[in-house]
Amino acid sequence: MSRLFPPVRIADCCPTTRKDSYKITSEALERLSRDDNRAVLELNPDAFVYAQQSAARYAAGAPLSSFDGLPMLIKDNIDTGDRMQTTAGSAALLSSRARGDAFVVQKLRAAGINPIGKANMSEWANFRAAASSSGYSTRGGQCLNPYDPTRCPSGSSSGSAAAVAAGLVPVALGSETDGSIISPSARCGVVGIKPTVGLVSRTGVIPICASQDTVGTHATTVADAAAILAVIAGTDPLDPATAAIPEGLIAAITAAPTLPLDGLRIGYVTRDYSGYDERIDARMRAVVALLEDAGAIVVPDVVIPHVTEVRTNEAEYLVMLYEFKTQLNAYLRTRVPLVGMETTAVKTLADVIAYNTAHPNPGFPFDQASLERAQNMTEDDTDRYMQARQWLRQHAAIEGIDAALRSAQLDAIVVPSGTPAWQIDQQNGDPQSPSDSTTMAACAGYPLVTVPIGLIDGLPIGITLMGTAWSDATLIRIAAGIERCIAKEEHHA
Repeated sequence: MSRLFPPVRIADCCPTTRKDSYKITSEALERLSRDDNRAVLELNPDAFVYAQQSAARYAAGAPLSSFDGLPMLIKDNIDTGDRMQTTAGSAALLSSRARGDAFVVQKLRAAGINPIGKANMSEWANFRAAASSSGYSTRGGQCLNPYDPTRCPSGSSSGSAAAVAAGLVPVALGSETDGSIISPSARCGVVGIKPTVGLVSRTGVIPICASQDTVGTHATTVADAAAILAVIAGTDPLDPATAAIPEGLIAAITAAPTLPLDGLRIGYVTRDYSGYDERIDARMRAVVALLEDAGAIVVPDVVIPHVTEVRTNEAEYLVMLYEFKTQLNAYLRTRVPLVGMETTAVKTLADVIAYNTAHPNPGFPFDQASLERAQNMTEDDTDRYMQARQWLRQHAAIEGIDAALRSAQLDAIVVPSGTPAWQIDQQNGDPQSPSDSTTMAACAGYPLVTVPIGLIDGLPIGITLMGTAWSDATLIRIAAGIERCIAKEEHHA
């Protein structure tokens, strides 16, 4: 095991309880400087400046929030308008800078939170090659799993999850299009929250596709992950999807971790989500029994329709390809070339492809097929794209997750988060997983939460909660309940 430090919580790193922003930042930077999992790409050279500003606010009796001075990591596809870079792990973007802070980073700064560094990630959020090794980026190398350095942390928010798992920070921002928060959180043994698309702004986040992209949190506990989610959530005039946030939802997210499970109806799904490892299935049955003991009503043998069709249909990939080209080109137009690189900085997806061709990386022996397929998308593909989006909405959301929830008047669904972490293979890439727990919710734009439930062969496994749009608070409530159940179980063991 390569974990260096015990897990940390917000309460361990927050001036509200410790009253010393400067010392907290110094301790966090010391931990981060000893990262041996390649989870961290760079540290913020202005971290102590922010700490001093926080200390001054506390001294004046005017902290910006209860999180003022809290250090946290930001995934490398989320813009920061400071001296750190934002590159999606790609050297192609090192010749330009973000024009300013992403909306979510503005929200963090408004709360006084200190963006102490950038986290490593799968390059281009695992949307560069037809195959790849999750957690690898040209800029940061191969991120490692803190539980076993020969194992993959999964991706694409690899560094964010691994840093929390290694006890470097209490919380980190990640992003997900399909699996990029939930999968690394589960394989690294931390809590991950992937919110409903639209709960958190994507302005200033390097995109894949707006239909599915969302920003979320990794943390040691459900309460910590939910607390920072509530900070970054909210309406952004530049992201129309955020206009649909229901009134009261953000407050409900804050309160959710303290609520009991009594009376909640939870569907336990096994078809399409189990049978690949009896040890995981047995642990799931034990956790479901704990939920029942805690007052939840568990409905067994719930079936989510169309899982196989959605997983195997190319509709999701087509939506990503079509949206990626337009949205990445729009994003790249917001960046500012570094001085002297005005003519060489990449400005389009075509430029990115040309850069990769001219600068092959021996550490990444994979193609850039996804980038090239996206570049080949034209207006002639618009009808196919619109049909794919509608097909996914119908099969993943309306006739999929929502139909399963209606079938037994359920508040949420539980499934295994997936297999334990696999061996890193930088020649052949990640194996085909039999345990996808994210695609249905990804294609529907619906929320997911994963919580650690134990170890198999020393590697973490998790449980994933799934619900309809804007059920984020309910999923967080159940996740916190599972966390309490497991803590009680361990106490009595």
